Amino acid sequence: MASLVIRDLSKRFGSVEVLKNVNLEANAGEFIALVGPSGCGKSTLLAMLAGLESVTSGRIEIGGRIVNDVAPKDRDIAMVFQSYALYPTMTVRENITFGMESRRVPKAEQNEAVARVASLLQIGELLGRRPAQLSGGQRQRVAMGRALVRDPALFLFDEPLSNLDAKLRVEMRTEIKKLHQRVKKTTIYVTHDQVEAMTLASRVAVLHKGVLQQFDRPRVVYDRPANRFVAGFMGSPSMNFIPGELVEEGGKPCIALPGNGSPAAVLPLATSVTNSARKIVLGVRPEHMVRDTGGGTKPGYGRMDATVEVVEPTGAETMVVMRVGAQEITARFEADSVPAVGEKVRVNVDMNKACLFDPDSEKLLG
Repeated sequence: MASLVIRDLSKRFGSVEVLKNVNLEANAGEFIALVGPSGCGKSTLLAMLAGLESVTSGRIEIGGRIVNDVAPKDRDIAMVFQSYALYPTMTVRENITFGMESRRVPKAEQNEAVARVASLLQIGELLGRRPAQLSGGQRQRVAMGRALVRDPALFLFDEPLSNLDAKLRVEMRTEIKKLHQRVKKTTIYVTHDQVEAMTLASRVAVLHKGVLQQFDRPRVVYDRPANRFVAGFMGSPSMNFIPGELVEEGGKPCIALPGNGSPAAVLPLATSVTNSARKIVLGVRPEHMVRDTGGGTKPGYGRMDATVEVVEPTGAETMVVMRVGAQEITARFEADSVPAVGEKVRVNVDMNKACLFDPDSEKLLG
């Protein structure tokens, strides 16, 4: 196992700066997810770790060794590509052993390595087949097997599940997590799917326009996002953002949400912010709003009235799009408490889970 250290890493293609002073560290055996929208620089960062792209400035250390100018074959890494990159005319066994053949690894050692990864990935019965005879999930297992036989210091995954259907993605996600728990290798995993990042990683690095926005444990990134971009990107449906103003009611700090002439709602403030902040943006996740069925408001909750505009059943839960004043918000309701379109409902908001953002800098307050 080896640690990974990235210091002030930048990448330019001509005048375009794709990565800007990225800093992060992965401890030995840790699973790090690089997540962000298309074009944010995550695949470029992975290519730089692999040695497939040069470094404009900064440094990359693998196991304490600076590898900026080290050839890909000498970095002790293994990479799993989005497109599988299997040789179509070779059998599964030949695909897995191709790299070992190139390095002139003895046959006995090759056979031992193939047997080990075939058992680990449950592909023993596929060794004589060619890629065209395999399903997408099987091809992905073979691609992982080819990486595993190298026993590298660092695993790199470049959106390996994006070509699979939804059900198979979930299954393969579980397989990758099990695999990491068994081999305990340092892993860097690139994805645009925030669910993959949350479920797989020990820590998540969120990139946007080449800048590292936040690097922390998945729960922290989800509950206490560093800024509005992270808050909006992590979570589906996205966090609701409602402009508001800090006010006092009954001697206590509150948030007034805009309405027609008078506030649409006044919610208790549960997050400490600086006294100078007057205008704010309230961030509330859909699951932190529940329909008020007359049981009263719990401590730390606020109450607001809303009009239902769209109802989207998803099975166990239902997404409900509502209007509060001039603002449209989305709530995640239990299936047995779903209102009808056009109905006026009272909603309780868990203010202990709410986030406040500065409207100018978009950074988290408090």
